[in-house]
Amino acid sequence: MSKILIRGAKVLGGEPQDVLIDGEIIAEIGTGLSAEDAQVVEADGKVLLPGLVDLHTHLREPGREDSETVLTGTRAAASGGYTAVFAMANTFPVADTAGVVEQVYRLGREHGYCDVQPIGAVTVGLEGRKLAELGAMHESAAGVTVFSDDGKCVDDAVIMRRALEYVKAFGGVVAQHAQEPRLTEGAQMNEGVVSAELGLGGWPAVAEESIIARDVLLAEHVGSRVHICHLSTAGSVEIVRWAKSRGIDVTAEVTPHHLLLTDELVRSYNPVYKVNPPLRTERDVLALREALADGTIDIVATDHAPHPHEDKDCEWAAAAMGMVGLETALSVVQETMVATGLLDWAGVADRMSVKPAKIGGAAGHGRPVSAGEPANLTLVDTAYRGSVDPAGFASRSRNTPYEGRELPGRVTHTWLRGKATLVDGKLT
Repeated sequence: MSKILIRGAKVLGGEPQDVLIDGEIIAEIGTGLSAEDAQVVEADGKVLLPGLVDLHTHLREPGREDSETVLTGTRAAASGGYTAVFAMANTFPVADTAGVVEQVYRLGREHGYCDVQPIGAVTVGLEGRKLAELGAMHESAAGVTVFSDDGKCVDDAVIMRRALEYVKAFGGVVAQHAQEPRLTEGAQMNEGVVSAELGLGGWPAVAEESIIARDVLLAEHVGSRVHICHLSTAGSVEIVRWAKSRGIDVTAEVTPHHLLLTDELVRSYNPVYKVNPPLRTERDVLALREALADGTIDIVATDHAPHPHEDKDCEWAAAAMGMVGLETALSVVQETMVATGLLDWAGVADRMSVKPAKIGGAAGHGRPVSAGEPANLTLVDTAYRGSVDPAGFASRSRNTPYEGRELPGRVTHTWLRGKATLVDGKLT
């Protein structure tokens, strides 16, 4: 088994230390370490974090390989410092059976640059009418524990209650795309001053908040776990905060783009800013940052949503919703949370590795950077600052809202169980 000596890394942003990897395990951490025949990586004060875990990734395979594949999506993940991703169910066919989730799981094992854990659909075909094969997906080789109709809301309260009851039996969690559909018919962007001035259909905050309020009460009634996908409004933060104060078993995520971008960008009519849920106001952005800092929002999840060029290079109304995010997520979090003093690097590790791994049950991920633990690691040059160029992305798609924007931080190395997937910023 190979040995790797990472010399002078700031573990979780602390004082520089040496980290010795032996095979798949972190063998030793200290100063002045040496190891015969070890490959040496000079960290030069870069920050060493546990490998990042994304609880919300769209890999598109099977069915939309023109947008992304398991191979290209996990290459993008490794480039962004991720060692595990959870693949959403809105594929073609939908991942609503044991057969489809096992296919995604197998593709991850055969071709993945990181671990791929499929998320199963809550309802058959994402249609919201009948529960999918939740038990069969959990008992399959994929071992699914997270279920979501993401892209669509489980808006029927009875179906949502039954799903919560079902997954409770094996400790699963329902991840809800909170969007009351009747309130968002024809919606094109956040409902507010900008939508009124532009004459675009508004997407009210209450469409998200009403579903979250209902679902935390259902979770309390059933005694089950509910996870809120891509929370985006200040009102949603208050509902989740209230639910947690009551002891309700709810967790929530925020995307990097909702931590940085606002609906003012829609004035450009550039469809790259069209996303679900929509970009909100500056007030919402600041509330989300504070909630991530104080733990009301548990994790950062990318909602990496790749689309081919033709689905975005068109008029606003016809454009698909979504942004790619795996390769820029850590930089955006550094910009919005670390540079502002809201989180330190240990806090980043908690929100982007430890807690998402715990929520999703990703064994071996989100572990402490200490001797005896799996060597799932990412090394970050936090002093770097540069312009985002999507031409260099590993993802098959280029629909990033950050093109040309200057962001801090660059992942230089990623290790999956001691095996390098990224070295000096280049995929192995």
